[in-house]
Amino acid sequence: MSQASVLVVEDNDLERQITVETLREEGFAVEEAAGGRRALELLALSQFDVVLTDLIMPGMTGEELLARVRADHPATQVVVLTAHGTIDSAVKAMKNGAFYYLAKPTDRESLVLSMRRAAELASLHQENLLLRTRLEGKLEIEGIIGQHPSFQEVVRIVRKVAPSSSTVLVQGESGTGKELIARAIHRLSPRAARPFVAINCSAIPDNLIENELFGHERGAFTGATERKMGLIESADKSTLFLDEIADLGAGLQGKILRVLQEKELRRVGGNEAFRVDVRWVAATNRNLAEEVAEGRFRDDLYYRVNVVTITLPPLRERRSDIPLLAEHALNHRFRHLHGGRIREISREVMALLLDYPWPGNVRQLESAIERAILLCEGEAIQPADLPSEVLSRRPPGRGAERLRPERFEIPSEGLNFENLERDLLLQAMEKSDWVVAKAARLLGMTYKTLQYRLEKFGLKRPDAKTVSGGLKA
Repeated sequence: MSQASVLVVEDNDLERQITVETLREEGFAVEEAAGGRRALELLALSQFDVVLTDLIMPGMTGEELLARVRADHPATQVVVLTAHGTIDSAVKAMKNGAFYYLAKPTDRESLVLSMRRAAELASLHQENLLLRTRLEGKLEIEGIIGQHPSFQEVVRIVRKVAPSSSTVLVQGESGTGKELIARAIHRLSPRAARPFVAINCSAIPDNLIENELFGHERGAFTGATERKMGLIESADKSTLFLDEIADLGAGLQGKILRVLQEKELRRVGGNEAFRVDVRWVAATNRNLAEEVAEGRFRDDLYYRVNVVTITLPPLRERRSDIPLLAEHALNHRFRHLHGGRIREISREVMALLLDYPWPGNVRQLESAIERAILLCEGEAIQPADLPSEVLSRRPPGRGAERLRPERFEIPSEGLNFENLERDLLLQAMEKSDWVVAKAARLLGMTYKTLQYRLEKFGLKRPDAKTVSGGLKA
């Protein structure tokens, strides 16, 4: 069972920290924002059950934030905090859709009770929204799991492009599910009756991949004793998936471009070309536009495969989908391993799953759940069943010595903690070439926590104008 998630929005640092710590002690998964605009950024990255917001804030008021949450995140419940003199505003906010209001200063019992009730209502709203959307046939594609807005945008594009024959480029980090998306495009297309054909361009040596793709005629080379049909030919009137297309050599890129342009194929050693009707889906874990700029990928082929681009978000940017993916892995994907013996993922385990950055994305999460199932001795998966890197919140390959916290001696004359924190943040960003995800792993923080602290100190790359514009994700 997953924790109820709360976003605390308060411009007063002390009040915000007290509220955050109180809710965390009560078992809530809590994120914080110092203002409405930052809250909207966090809401775009993760789904929250409850937003607890002050009404009077500089920049964007609590009422304005309430309106945005109600419009963009209908299942999320909003509880407003109000000073004694603004009770009328709180009542108005409730009329505009707020779940409840709390007068400052609020006591612990009232705060926790209102959060729990709001979270329960959010859960019911989410279930109703899911049921309604499923009945309308707009949400689920078999095998595709995710409710986060960024992933639902992927689902929307898949549904739009699947009926056509247009070429699709799927971009995303390793483990995000690029082949799953390619198979969904094929399954929803008029070509679904024909077999889906896939090839991993990085797994086959350059001197063999041309033969695999184009096939050959008898006598084309030593050992070619009979004609062989290539994968492109076998994908006629079907879908061909080129995984890791950026790994293709320049010569083969040109030959594939010709097939895409002319819709004709010539086998290795053959003299005559023949027509093929293939729907092409390509995928890469690299930025193909950057590969073109660096001269490693043909620009004309890039424009041919980049008719429609689908970019898969990494799992750390759709953290709210982790419970759904984990439960699906337990109850469906790996159910055969435990035969229904394991009934749930413990609350402590789900908190660890939500806190880990998942550099291997969905594939790594599924592997962690599979391992936990095999090691679990009771009815609920426990922290001891998880891989060590998840328990330590550090990705693998960092060495055991890095997993042990180092003791820091405070000098007798004392220190300035903010200066120390700023210096550590700056060191981590410089070591990681200002890539936020890498720096977060160095510091043992979540991606969003590091983003917040960078904004807090106004840290940015020397050649960048703003933190959000100058830092890499």
